[in-house]
Amino acid sequence: MKFPHYIAKRYLFAKSGNNAINIITIIATFGVIVGSLALFIILSGFSGLRTFSYSLLDASDPDLKITSIKGKTFLFTDDEQQVLLNNSNITTFSKVVEERVFLQYNNKQHIAYIKGVDDKYNEVVAIDSVLNVGTWLDSEFQNTAVIGNGISYKLSLGILNFGEPLTISVPKPGKGFINPATAFRSVKTQIIGVYGGSEEFQNKYVFTEINTAQELLRYDKNQLTGIEIRLNNALLSKDVQEELQLKLGNSLKVETREQLNELYYKVINSENFISYLIFTLIVIIALFNVIGAVIMMIIDKRKNLKTLANLGATVKEIKQIFVTQGFLLTLFGMAIGLFIGVVLVLLQKEFGFFMITQNLPYPVDFKWFNLFVVIATISVLGFIAAKIASSRISANFIEK
Repeated sequence: MKFPHYIAKRYLFAKSGNNAINIITIIATFGVIVGSLALFIILSGFSGLRTFSYSLLDASDPDLKITSIKGKTFLFTDDEQQVLLNNSNITTFSKVVEERVFLQYNNKQHIAYIKGVDDKYNEVVAIDSVLNVGTWLDSEFQNTAVIGNGISYKLSLGILNFGEPLTISVPKPGKGFINPATAFRSVKTQIIGVYGGSEEFQNKYVFTEINTAQELLRYDKNQLTGIEIRLNNALLSKDVQEELQLKLGNSLKVETREQLNELYYKVINSENFISYLIFTLIVIIALFNVIGAVIMMIIDKRKNLKTLANLGATVKEIKQIFVTQGFLLTLFGMAIGLFIGVVLVLLQKEFGFFMITQNLPYPVDFKWFNLFVVIATISVLGFIAAKIASSRISANFIEK
């Protein structure tokens, strides 16, 4: 063991004759423990929120989506279908028709989107996971619909209300004078299910069979607004997107889930980064205690330093003693803080002691990357703090 490291370990665990220095050292260690604990829990909390938010997107958005570049709709040809069928990375795909509509139930109205889907839709998007009440669409039953919680609340509409169906209306295209009595095409639907999810999602869509939506909008059989795709491996979405875009040409646009929710992803990642910066600042403030503790230790050991110098120790080696001592003090506090943090995160993940709502525990996620970030952050800042404290040592200081 190197000489400075040996002396530093002795100083770190040896009790000082000055009780004030012992108290300052304990306070400094406690500050590092709390800082490490807080930083790890915050990062784990945001990882849990990110995972939870992404799980909501799994129920509302596909891995890839194909839409038209010009206009709302496009004709899905056999050649384009063959491109999708021949791609080994694609598990399945679903044809969809979307359009803004006017909803009416009893005397209440709401503007939303109709989304006509085929039988494969629930294999592409995990809509079943957020279906709170009722059942999903079945092609055997015509003019049925599934609505979001938000729409259900705004219209006071539940499932199987046989007395009054939900009326879905769209304006007729045309120019010139419009007769209000015949300005809309409508279809009456029976609600068989209610889904949850993100606030925007559950206020946006009324799901129907694709035939119902096409009939309402007067679309041809192969006239669609989008193709939603599920991949074998979502991590390959960028590569598959580029491949499909090349084969499908410039008339269609292929987008990944991240591109469909670009603002959503930016907000989540920005919040995570800003929180990291804020709690890193708190850790920096806590490490001022380490600087103070090391400086007080240097002053307390001044006579010992002079003895070491007389025995042949250089100023650089003496500085290294207190750099090592401050760094070890930081590592010791960080180890305790991370141990407590890991235990708390695992307990919350397993038992859900802290709840957001009565049925929803606060989401946390243990990730090795977060552990590495905390270790790297605290280690670097602790080393800098120890270097700042040891810079007080000089030949004149030792000789006084």
